Parts: sequence; structure tokens; C-alpha cells
Amino acid sequence: MSTTTANAERYRSLGDHTWQDQAVCHPSQYNPVDPDVFFPGPDEIDKISTALSLCGQCPVRLACLDAALEGGETDGIRGGYTEEERAPLHKEIAKRLDYGRVNAALAGRDIHLTTAERHAVVLAGYRHGVSAERIANLLKITEDHAQKLYRKTRRAIRNRELQQDARTTGQTVGTGTGRLTSDDFGTAA
Repeated sequence: MSTTTANAERYRSLGDHTWQDQAVCHPSQYNPVDPDVFFPGPDEIDKISTALSLCGQCPVRLACLDAALEGGETDGIRGGYTEEERAPLHKEIAKRLDYGRVNAALAGRDIHLTTAERHAVVLAGYRHGVSAERIANLLKITEDHAQKLYRKTRRAIRNRELQQDARTTGQTVGTGTGRLTSDDFGTAA
């Protein structure tokens, strides 16, 4: 899992497409760009190089790439990447953990969060005493669900502390072999 921190100002709000007006590929009266250049066939090397060179000059290239990854767009050249170059990024997007995005969400910015970032928002909220109601509003979930996430977080922290305590005292959890036996479950097993 990759982690990064960056300037929160660069994160798009959910549903915000205003960045497209600043894109080099956005055709206008003064910038007659053919959108087909960004959807070349596999053998159209000239179109691919033209599109990539335009992307290299674009001031909103990262916003374009984020939008393509977050929206699951697999066709065409987006954010300076071809379809093939973006494929592994699509597979890893759910694992992205950008603490800048987490902090921006906690500050109230309405941005797209990956699964890992949503978990980090819950953990940070729990550790800093943010109310379940606020977490529910930030993540657009019910307050009951936010309370459930807080209980799950509390259990995970407790279990981690128990594991650490067991390691420091030299004790093992369970039977000592690492495998559970019927004796570990009582009479119902």
C-alpha cells in the first residue's frame, strides 16, 4: 500500500469538473484540439505521442488522472497515461492512502476517498475524539454505521495492544502453538 501526503488544495470535490476548462485537451476557439487524438488505436503511434506531449504540458494532469482512476475510466489517454499504463493503477486505487486526502476530508472537504483512506478517516476521527455524527456526515453514512465503525476500530486497537502486551511479556495468545484446538472453543465444539 502506498502512502503519500500532498497539498490538499489539489483535490477535486466530488462532482467537480471545473478543472476540465483548464485542460490542454479542452477544445476552444483558440485551442482547436481534436478529442480523437486521446482515443487512438493500438497502432496509431503518432496520435499517442501527440496526446502524451499535450498531457505533459497540462496544468491539471493530476486531476485528470485522479478523475480517470476514481471514475474507473479505462479508455483513452488520461492524465498523461495510456490505457495500458493506467491498468495497474486502476487495480491499486482502492489501496491508495494519501494522508493529505484524509486530512482534507477531516477538515470537511467533500472529496473522493479510497477504501484505505476511509478507514484512515475513521481511525483518525476515533483517536481525536471526533463525534460519530461528524464522521457520518464526512463519509456520507448513517450515524449508526459510524458508531459501528468506531466499535470496530476500538476492538482493533484493543486487540493490537493485547498482541503487543503478549509479545513484551513473552506470553502467547491461545494454545501457544498458534493453532486452535477443540479445547479453545469449549463444549460446543
